[in-house]
Amino acid sequence: QVQLVESGGGLVQAGGSLRLSCGVSGRTVSSSTMGWFHQSPGKEREFVAAVASDMTYYSDSVKGRFTISRDNAKNTVYLQMNSLKPEDTAVYYCALASTIYLSSVFSKSQSSYAYWGQGTQVTVSS
Repeated sequence: QVQLVESGGGLVQAGGSLRLSCGVSGRTVSSSTMGWFHQSPGKEREFVAAVASDMTYYSDSVKGRFTISRDNAKNTVYLQMNSLKPEDTAVYYCALASTIYLSSVFSKSQSSYAYWGQGTQVTVSS
């Protein structure tokens, strides 16, 4: 059984930082594509970042501010979020695809991911 558990969300002021963690069981993160998505109230869930093998992908809105990384020994994926903005407020979801996608098209698509975490709330105050 594959399980993804996110943690690290919370309330932070604009300009601050948070680090989200996604602990995985039932699959190894090193042999998967791991993604982060977020969903704001009233909006569709959107791609934030992904890591597949040595490739990383980011949405334009977070490029240069967020960093996705992976600790294979801990089987955990992280999303370091710096210079946070109020528009980053959302529920953040971790996702796993059993295929290593070396194409940004697939890594950025929600339909590529079979497993999802329960989400963690990030709120950025102005």
